Amino acid sequence: MGDLLSDSVFHTLTPGHIIGLVEDSLGIHLTNLCRPLNSYINRVYELQTEDQDGLVVKFYRPGRWSRLALQDEHDFLAELTSAEIPVIAPLALQGGATIGQHGDTFFTVFPKKGGRSYDEYSEEQWLELGRLLGRVHDVGARRLPKERIVLTPDAATRQQVDYILASGSIPADLVGQYQEVATGLIAEISPLFANLELIRIHGDCHFANLIYRPDESFYLIDLDDMVVGPPVHDLWMLLPGHLEDSLYEMELFLEGYETFRPFDRRTLALIEPLRAMRFIHFTAWCARQLEGGGFISVVPNFGSRAYWQGEIADLEDQCVLIKDARPLAGGNVA
Repeated sequence: MGDLLSDSVFHTLTPGHIIGLVEDSLGIHLTNLCRPLNSYINRVYELQTEDQDGLVVKFYRPGRWSRLALQDEHDFLAELTSAEIPVIAPLALQGGATIGQHGDTFFTVFPKKGGRSYDEYSEEQWLELGRLLGRVHDVGARRLPKERIVLTPDAATRQQVDYILASGSIPADLVGQYQEVATGLIAEISPLFANLELIRIHGDCHFANLIYRPDESFYLIDLDDMVVGPPVHDLWMLLPGHLEDSLYEMELFLEGYETFRPFDRRTLALIEPLRAMRFIHFTAWCARQLEGGGFISVVPNFGSRAYWQGEIADLEDQCVLIKDARPLAGGNVA
């Protein structure tokens, strides 16, 4: 499949272009450092000022987010920063905006902040993470964004399933199977989302998007996938396993969280539905990457018969787990 963005400046960025563009946008001089950083979708580079301060510039893949949707992210980061919550907010460019544009490509410059990731947390760190997300969600609940995905089965997941089915990436004899299990899943879980509180949340809150800075705290980074959704979605991806195997960690997490904000424990029943929705979200992401000429090295067998058979089996397994997880809703975790 051809690269639909082959004419975009997104694919013609050179170190000289990048350094000059950021120098002009910030009104400063940089060194010649231009180090590419890992990113599956965007193009991200580490730069350096003449004073040896680190910068990170992110060029957003065209067509992924509108300017308004990016502004939603930046507004949320500004509000979190004003509340003294540890996030990394974008720098103001000349003229005061935080979103620059080069041809058809939007970009943003951030200060570089080092730190380390943890994939296992101590008791005190679980409490700290709970307090952090409780504060984030307290700010997130104050207003809604203008143009962000609403993370419910009838909205986001149904659109993603429709996109997958129309993408032509599923072998013809498996289309019916995938459609049946995916639409059946949506019908099964949609009632669980009725009348729930939906607020601005991180949307992709796993351990790699939390960095720890010694003598400071955990920083929440990379809010690209900010959505409107149930607060529990920012909790479950940090757990070391399924909820029934992580009750102690969840209890610590919620103890910290409820220092700043009440948590509706009935929504713990959404964890397995949200996991299933994430399976579909990731598959749709892969299909969009392929259509847009992107690489999918993270899933080298995407589109193969074995891949789709595995996806169908995983969604079927999730339907079973969802029914088993429902009794965990309500009351105490333990």
